Amino acid sequence: MPRIYIETYGCQMNVSDSELMLGVLARDGYVRTDDPADADVMLVNTCAVRDHAEQRVLGRMGELKRHKRPGDVLGVVGCMAQRLGPTLLQRVPHVDLVIGPDGYRDLPELIARARGGERAAEVEFKSWEHYEDVPPVRGDRFSAFVTVQRGCDYRCTFCIVPMTRGPERSRKLADVVSEVIGLAESGTTEVTLLGQTVNSYHDGEHDFADLLRAVGGVRGIRRLRFTSPYPTDFTPRVLDAMAATPAVCEHVHLPVQSGSSRVLKRMLRRYDRARFLEVVAALRQAVPAMALSTDIIVGFPGETEDEFQETLSLVAEVGFDDAFTFKYSVREGTPAVRLKDHVAEEVQAERLERLIALVRSGAKRKNIGLVGTTHEVLVEGRAKRGSLLQARTRTNKIALVEGPDDWIGTYRRVRFTGTTGSTFTSWPADQASREVVAP
Repeated sequence: MPRIYIETYGCQMNVSDSELMLGVLARDGYVRTDDPADADVMLVNTCAVRDHAEQRVLGRMGELKRHKRPGDVLGVVGCMAQRLGPTLLQRVPHVDLVIGPDGYRDLPELIARARGGERAAEVEFKSWEHYEDVPPVRGDRFSAFVTVQRGCDYRCTFCIVPMTRGPERSRKLADVVSEVIGLAESGTTEVTLLGQTVNSYHDGEHDFADLLRAVGGVRGIRRLRFTSPYPTDFTPRVLDAMAATPAVCEHVHLPVQSGSSRVLKRMLRRYDRARFLEVVAALRQAVPAMALSTDIIVGFPGETEDEFQETLSLVAEVGFDDAFTFKYSVREGTPAVRLKDHVAEEVQAERLERLIALVRSGAKRKNIGLVGTTHEVLVEGRAKRGSLLQARTRTNKIALVEGPDDWIGTYRRVRFTGTTGSTFTSWPADQASREVVAP
């Protein structure tokens, strides 16, 4: 049986797409390997959001080249493949395949052609493609990503995603629910709904509120998450559904990008600072225990020190539990390339350093306040270091706990005993009985 190795970079959508590719290839007899040296086909599933991510992939392709034997295939798939298309074949001679996110169905045929010596690129957008007939090959049994929306119609000036993922389209609600029912029957208890602007979901009949209620009502689904939402798509209907659906977790990743209304306007975001703060207040009113994380870009073209200070003040005002912070990265093909007054690299770096320090100090202060409290956690697996288990709360807090491997995939109650500022040490609150918390 041919062996397939897939290396994944980027967001949860890319992780989900890798599971999808494994599903496509499994129907043709491929088996997965975690060692590229053992693989007949090596695919790198790529991100194109930042230039650094693309440069990292190009370097990695050179490393993987040494594993190629005669007849083996090396391919680039995903967003970077979509953005560069056939030019990637010209730039990297040892790459055999370039396939965008809508071309995975053709993988077996394109691989066969590559084995015959034909280098090929497949980057056509297909507005109908949802891969409904392809069962993904997932890693975890107890937690699963479910893609409900592909593409994006928003045109933020800094973002390459509409050019790499195509126009927005949503799966039918019935198809999503059917997939989740199947997952629940196989033992999955936590589902994360994926979309580029996931809460703008609409299948022509049903909106995101309908989807939350339907998926959250599937028997056996205990936790329901979603990412990444767009701030102004939290309609009253969606907020009501979140509040009324017990499975919906008390955590939202809410990208703000900047705390300055002037910068947000140049980014072509569909809200200003005041509107974003209104959304934060509405979320916390609907779900009082809500934890919030965010994305922030510093050094967007034209950003002044005063505008950056507005970002710092918004971070302090909201009190985010976590933030993913980035220096602005020029992406060819995006409108922001044409903006003037690009911020110097050293200024970007210094602002990023200040922002990270503020985010970390705020998160640490919040987390110290949680020491001594008890929480339900889903045990996800062994921690990367040491002998402890890694677990996650409904509010997306990471806790390390001592316990046996048979706890993995189960729910426990733990008491937080300390924090590093970002993660928690904990002790089983049910240590005496060692009973699994019932669904």
